[in-house]
Amino acid sequence: MHPIIYDVAVSLDGFICGPQADISKFDFEGPVVDDYHLRMDGYETAIMGRLTYEFGYQFGLIAGQNPYPSMKTYVFSKSLSLANSSEIEVWAGSIEQGIKSVQDASKGTIYLCGGGEFAGSLLSAGFLDRIILKRAPVIYGSGTPLFGNSGPSIGLSRVKTKTYENDYLLEEFIR
Repeated sequence: MHPIIYDVAVSLDGFICGPQADISKFDFEGPVVDDYHLRMDGYETAIMGRLTYEFGYQFGLIAGQNPYPSMKTYVFSKSLSLANSSEIEVWAGSIEQGIKSVQDASKGTIYLCGGGEFAGSLLSAGFLDRIILKRAPVIYGSGTPLFGNSGPSIGLSRVKTKTYENDYLLEEFIR
C-alpha cells in the first residue's frame, strides 16, 4: 500500500491555522514553500476533510473543482454534496473503509492536505506513515490544532531536519 503523508505548516504552539482559519502568519513564498512544491510533484493522490476543502473557496476554488489537478482528490465528508460532474470524489462512508479504498486505488504516495480533526482520526486509526512539519516561527495562541482534539500518544522517529534562513524548521517523522 502507498504511504499517507501529512505535509503541513504548523505554528510553534501546534496550530495549522489560527482563529477564523487565519493562515496569514505562514509564508507563501520562499525556500520552504519552494521545497513544499517540489514534494507536491511526488504525490499522486490528495485526501482531506470537508472543512479543508471548503477553506479553498476563500481563494477562488469552485465547489466540485479539484484543488490539485495533478492528483486524484478525495474529500471525506458525510455532509458535502457536489454535482456528479465534480472533479473530486466525496467519500461519505467510514474513514477506515475510505482510506483503504483510496490506498488500493492510488498509484503512488497519498498527500493528507491539512485538516486537524481528519489528521487526528487518521493518526488514531494508524494510517499516517509520515509527518512532514513546516514549523513556522509564529505563535497563534488558538485555532485548529495539528491533530484536532484527538489522536493517541504515539512515539515517532525524526528522519530529517532542515533549517531555513527565515527561521522555518522542516521536520520529517515516521512511525
